[in-house]
Amino acid sequence: MPRSPLPPDQHADVEALAQAIREATAAEIDDLARTLVATADSHPFGATEFHVRALVHKIGAKALEQHLAQKKTATSGPV
Repeated sequence: MPRSPLPPDQHADVEALAQAIREATAAEIDDLARTLVATADSHPFGATEFHVRALVHKIGAKALEQHLAQKKTATSGPV
């Protein structure tokens, strides 16, 4: 999906979401870095690849959770 420039009033929203994502995914990013550093250059695939892929999916899921959490309003649903 191509990125289009954001209006200036959305830059603060981008920064806030990016910070929330960083905080929510710090443990996964650390685990990702540890995994990559500990993996021998001759074995980047197999179990390592699947572990990295699982971590990246978890990071993506947490990013979406953070985005949706910021979108929630104070109104309640139908009663």
